[in-house]
Parts: sequence; structure tokens; C-alpha cells
Amino acid sequence: MDAIKLILPSEEYLDQVWAYRQEMRDADSSMDGCGPLRFNESAQQWLADVRSYADPATVPEGKVQATQFLSVRESDGRLVGMINVRHYFNEYLKQYGGHIGYSVRPDERRKGYAREQLRLALSYCKELGLDRVLITCNTSNEGSRRTILSAGGVYENTVHEPDRGVDLQRYWITFS
Repeated sequence: MDAIKLILPSEEYLDQVWAYRQEMRDADSSMDGCGPLRFNESAQQWLADVRSYADPATVPEGKVQATQFLSVRESDGRLVGMINVRHYFNEYLKQYGGHIGYSVRPDERRKGYAREQLRLALSYCKELGLDRVLITCNTSNEGSRRTILSAGGVYENTVHEPDRGVDLQRYWITFS
């Protein structure tokens, strides 16, 4: 695996973000950790939305403050994944979504990028002052389950998310 870094989204990466969105759609892959990307009509709208989530004064009603990161490969600047850190819970996140959502672009999977972006995001969570984080994954997503376990995730339970009709495993990672 080549080294990656987490960066905040900027105009410089919008073409790559939009290509990421299309690749995820073409692969019928969930866009976990991409913020509102699956719903946006343009990359510019997505960037405006993630910036509004980052600022406590402009977080949309019913949502929570969140930091969106792009996982960028250092050697060539390619966007390989996205990870979203929610600073606190609303009722939905407390039950189903957790503090962190992430994804890796389909042609970059199984290279260790999910594990590394999660490791980097957990450091950010510590900086936020969180003492533990909740991460959930679809019961059929073995790669995500392994990634969470490798980061010290401890299984709590499985819940059914009725809106999407999926079963989600809930894992806690506690910082020492």
C-alpha cells in the first residue's frame, strides 16, 4: 500500500470526487463516509454541503457537525477513499450510523487503504476529545468488519435499520 493522507475537500479535488461518485454508482457500492455525495447534483454542491456540516453555525437542522476527509495517495494525488467523522450523535447516528463512515474506491480495495484511513481518522477523533467511537457496518461487509476489528473494535450488537432494510453490526473503539 502506498502512503495516504487525509485532507479536507477543496475545489482542487472536485473532478476526482465526482469521478469517485460515478465509480461507486457503477459498482452499485454504498457511498458510506462521503457525506451527502450520493444525493448531490454537482461536486460544487457537495463541497458547499460538507463545508456547512463542518461549521457548528451552519449545520443543517436535524444533522450533526461532521468533518469530511478525502483519502489521497501521496505518490500521485489520487483520491482512493473518503471518510466522514461525526463529532456527536443525533438519534439516528446513535443507533445506526456511528461516529465514522468510510469507503474506498472499487479499484483500490483490498490494498489496506480502509485500515489506514480509519487509523488516521481515529487520531482525529482523539483530537476532538472523544474517548470512544461507534462504527457500524453492514453484516454482509466482511472487509469493513475486519477493518473495524483491526482498529480495536469491540462488537456490541446487531440492529436492523428499517429505512434501508439492512442489518448493521455495531462496534465500539475505546481510546486508552
